[in-house]
Amino acid sequence: MKREKKRVRAGIVGSRFAAKFHCQAIERVFGTEPEVIGVVSRTRDSAEAFAKPLGLTVFDDLDSLLDRVDVVHVCTPPVTHETVAVAALARGVWPIVEKPFTGFFGDGSEDFDGRGYPKQKALDAAMGSVRRILEAEAKSTAKVLYSENWVYAPSVQKERDIIEKTGAQILWMHGEQGHSGSHSPAYGYWKFAGGGSMVGKGCHPLSAVLYLKRVEGRVRGGKPIRPATISARIHELTRLPDYQDAGHLRTDYHDIEDVAMLHVTFEDGTLATVFASEIIMGGIKNRLEVIANNHRAVCNINPNNAMQTYNPVEEVFKDVYLVEKLGTKQGWAPTAPDEDHLNGFPQEIEAFYRSVAYGDPVESDSELAADTIATVYAGYVSAEAAGAETAIPKA
Repeated sequence: MKREKKRVRAGIVGSRFAAKFHCQAIERVFGTEPEVIGVVSRTRDSAEAFAKPLGLTVFDDLDSLLDRVDVVHVCTPPVTHETVAVAALARGVWPIVEKPFTGFFGDGSEDFDGRGYPKQKALDAAMGSVRRILEAEAKSTAKVLYSENWVYAPSVQKERDIIEKTGAQILWMHGEQGHSGSHSPAYGYWKFAGGGSMVGKGCHPLSAVLYLKRVEGRVRGGKPIRPATISARIHELTRLPDYQDAGHLRTDYHDIEDVAMLHVTFEDGTLATVFASEIIMGGIKNRLEVIANNHRAVCNINPNNAMQTYNPVEEVFKDVYLVEKLGTKQGWAPTAPDEDHLNGFPQEIEAFYRSVAYGDPVESDSELAADTIATVYAGYVSAEAAGAETAIPKA
């Protein structure tokens, strides 16, 4: 029986890169009737520049926006995620929280340098933030919607289908995300971003591998299989004394790493490895491989061979979008015919809006978000000890 579409009133917090692709995904929602009420941002000028072409109202403060909406898209730097999410939950508004979910953002000092700060204290602070959000969720009529698009990428959802239908046991997964540097001007400072490549890039493939082990656990044992320990290393390659800057990579990092490697073991003794970096040219590298007892799967999220183009002269393609962070449009290029779809952006927003309107379950929730943050910051503890195996706490 076809259900009547419900209206879902939405607000946007933030006005930069993430806010733009969230609005684009909202336009593709079909299971509900979305209505974007307006936007609030740190600066009025930025909010107005974002709102004008979309015909949105600019709100003076977060509370005014929350009074008018059912769901709020948290598209601000990670340092603000807890504040916005808790405020939304207190009003019964569902927060769609961009990744990384939350974290540790310094000791409050203006000149904070994350490199020398004790990482156990960072882990404790990050878990404190996670618990405050979970406590607010437990008291609320709304739920946290963790905006990890990798979970909803078509290839990852197909792997979920395979696991559920075959009862597969995952033995090893390997995930990677890398590109030439973040869009965000706040990225590069621990006090704004909560860390570097491990949290900023690694959270994507990490959430995907944690998610698939949760799926396996539900199928084979009735409960999620959680991460148990991590060994990790981090590096600052673009700040090496002998680094030769050829101008192709972002290098203006203050106190964060640009390469991270994670080795995660699960409660059942199986494992996952994750590589994350800011040193990849030629577009984003988003890849996940699954090695199971009954199959092998390779999820080429980006790039993939859905389409290839050849352009002999850069200028010819000046008005043509090919794929994110490509660098040059000359020569052969992996060309995304629908990059947002392959990345899972519209699928996650569709699922979230159906959850707000009808109570449908979601695949990316606060428990997955909590495990991701716990794993990342336990990884920083491990990296501080040159890769020593470190227990991953539970929220």
